[in-house]
Amino acid sequence: MENQPLATHIEVEASQPPEIEKLFRAVIKADASDLHLKVGLPPKIRIHSRLKNTTGDPMTEKKIEGLVFEIMSERQKQFFMDKGALDFAYQVGDMDRFRINVFRQRSYVSLAARRISGRIPPFESLHVPPVVEKIAESHDGLILVTGPTGSGKSTTIASMIDHINRNRACHIVTIEDPLEFLHVDKKSIVSQREVGIDVPGFDDALRSLMRQDPDVVLVGEIRDHETLTAAMKAAETGHLVFGTLHSNNCSQTIQRILDMFPQEERDLTRQTFAMTVRAIISQQLLPGIRPDVPRIPAIEIMINSPIVRKLISEEREADLPAAIRGGVNEGMQDFTDSLHKLIEEEYVDLKVGLEYAPNVEELRMALKGIRSTTSGIL
Repeated sequence: MENQPLATHIEVEASQPPEIEKLFRAVIKADASDLHLKVGLPPKIRIHSRLKNTTGDPMTEKKIEGLVFEIMSERQKQFFMDKGALDFAYQVGDMDRFRINVFRQRSYVSLAARRISGRIPPFESLHVPPVVEKIAESHDGLILVTGPTGSGKSTTIASMIDHINRNRACHIVTIEDPLEFLHVDKKSIVSQREVGIDVPGFDDALRSLMRQDPDVVLVGEIRDHETLTAAMKAAETGHLVFGTLHSNNCSQTIQRILDMFPQEERDLTRQTFAMTVRAIISQQLLPGIRPDVPRIPAIEIMINSPIVRKLISEEREADLPAAIRGGVNEGMQDFTDSLHKLIEEEYVDLKVGLEYAPNVEELRMALKGIRSTTSGIL
């Protein structure tokens, strides 16, 4: 039983919800992402990446233990007592689920709960370029969404998956750690596997993936060459594969991918990646100046055009920025293009745009209507 995930879902009578559900519903009402319970502090919730106190009283050891043990099965309680930490999930209504980690620190019980929402925002509300919808309509290949932690990668992918779910009759399989959004079956069937709860690890999920007859696959965060190899193999065999990666731009993404492999395997990896990648979407969230849009993404998009494929194959990543600037008609844009539009359309303050610009002088020139060309890259 050591390798088996624990029970994933707690069901209770609707007329007698456990006390902790009041806190979960407060998280939902505040549109927060996380709940934290620690002895000596009031419950804290995370809103827009910042932890904030609630108006509740400081938590006692007895209070926290009562809240968490009420929603654990006997098997889960025993596992927690033996191991000192436990992952499980709790459903609130039809649209929200919480991934809960209960753990001991300084001998006290603490809780961290991540809200997993079924309310998936459409492309329009995310303010992503229209080409993102077109990319989601691909039927095969590898699509990577990259950026630092908290840049909105999971939200962008969730909207792309939801677009497929609403418009294509297929089987979507996601392998995530943790689940970020809940997908309800629409035109597609969506099977979501959460590492540590539905399956012991990524390796186990990837080994059984092809036996599940998927058309679209989300492998969550790509952390090592085994996961990337499985993703590229699935893309090579006619599947549409999504993944996320921590990298700052499209060129850096390719270097990060190659760095996952031993030197002797990088040439083959490069050629395979050049053939299977469909697009790379790199993004970062910026503070907005419109009251109705408090945060907005700046996005770089690379489409695997013949020029891009040639540059990747020939180890010419240094020329990719110029190819992206020259690929406007194919839907490509770099961060300077994106920041330029956000400033011109008054979504972002000029000072903020310059602060986030990869090249300040290049952005200043773009705002004056001057941009460099792509001549000489072939």
